[in-house]
Amino acid sequence: MNGKPIFLRGVCVHAEAPYRGGRAYSSKDAETLLGWAKELGANYVRLAHYPHDESMLRAADRKGLLVWSEIPVYWAIQFDNQMVLAKAERQLEEEIGTSRNHASIILWSMANETPNNEIRTHFIETLAQQARTLDPTRLITAALLVRSEGHLKIVDDPLGKALDVIGTNEYVGWYEQTPAGADTTDWRIDYNKPVIMSEFGGGAKAGRHGPASERWTEEYQADIYRHQLGMLNRIPQLRGMSPWILMDFRSPTRNLAGTQDGYNRKGLISEQGQKKAAFFVLQRAYLNNTVGKSGIDFPD
Repeated sequence: MNGKPIFLRGVCVHAEAPYRGGRAYSSKDAETLLGWAKELGANYVRLAHYPHDESMLRAADRKGLLVWSEIPVYWAIQFDNQMVLAKAERQLEEEIGTSRNHASIILWSMANETPNNEIRTHFIETLAQQARTLDPTRLITAALLVRSEGHLKIVDDPLGKALDVIGTNEYVGWYEQTPAGADTTDWRIDYNKPVIMSEFGGGAKAGRHGPASERWTEEYQADIYRHQLGMLNRIPQLRGMSPWILMDFRSPTRNLAGTQDGYNRKGLISEQGQKKAAFFVLQRAYLNNTVGKSGIDFPD
């Protein structure tokens, strides 16, 4: 940033309004959400998984928060359908055309968690080429899935060749292993490019307490973050992170009664503004600069 290396201390954010629910659209919504991000110690937010309202970008400009902006190309869409490609190209053109003058935006993201196959790779390479034509001044990224061989995480998705910055999503301690599994998890990244851990984390019901071994407690979620931070610090190429996610958000497929009740509970903050223990674990790491490095060179 301004000629100096920077480590992106971030968090993912959905466009869901705190307290009242529904879509975040107002300046008040943006001020609350991004105010929490600043309180966390963040200098960066990943606005997932679609372009957010103009009020969010204006608030990011005012607060000096850097932004990862993304179009909704994710999971197993019809990558072999030319109409789908044309729609994605229109969305990318509209996103860049309307948002390129926001100083906060530093990354255009082409996709999130897409399957590894030739048709998908060609689809997103086409988008990356279009993005560079529309805006040659910003970096191109995407959130990739990783594969595992035992306790080794491997980033070798061929889409990485088309990206300037490699985004990777992983959930050690939640969808696999225990939180302590991160202590013995190593990474092999087959690209000499900066890496952002674009998602990690786990769920907790705000106000539920118990031993760190008990899932859905604030203590379990906080333990995930403690072990994750140690693991992430061992990745030499890591230049940023944005755990999933700032605030609990509505998700109709999350139906664990008494715990989820139609919400994704991976938020560091509840939908009613209650900060969970993991918020303060990450806040200490960000404010004390105990996570991340910022002095690694990547040759052209």
